[in-house]
Amino acid sequence: MIQRVQTIWMILATIAIFLTLKFSFYSGTLIADNSFHSLLATDHFLLTVLTSAMGGGILINLFLYKHRTVQFRICIIAILLECLLLFIYYRQTLLYSKGTLDLWAIFHLVILISLIFAARAIYKDDKLIKDSNRLR
Repeated sequence: MIQRVQTIWMILATIAIFLTLKFSFYSGTLIADNSFHSLLATDHFLLTVLTSAMGGGILINLFLYKHRTVQFRICIIAILLECLLLFIYYRQTLLYSKGTLDLWAIFHLVILISLIFAARAIYKDDKLIKDSNRLR
């Protein structure tokens, strides 16, 4: 299992996903009460649920190495969920009058890139297996 490149990419994505629960995405002044606040995934129920589900799904996906098509589909779903999470984060930043992205927002870029590379490696692996079966 560890020899496969997609395993490394999925482990990196899983670590980054669970780190986003702890570190903030955006910091600034809220419009509602004019106070300084940091936007965390644990501040909003939908962000917490989606982030946890995506992290658990990718962690389970690591052990589906014999089922490459299922593994590929789960990676594609995780990529779409990450795009949805980024959209929800963007919508939450509209509640701030002024602020900036935190350094930890880079984790979301790491997640997206890692999942794309994992899906690409799974696709190549599946194609290699199908081509070798065709030659037999």
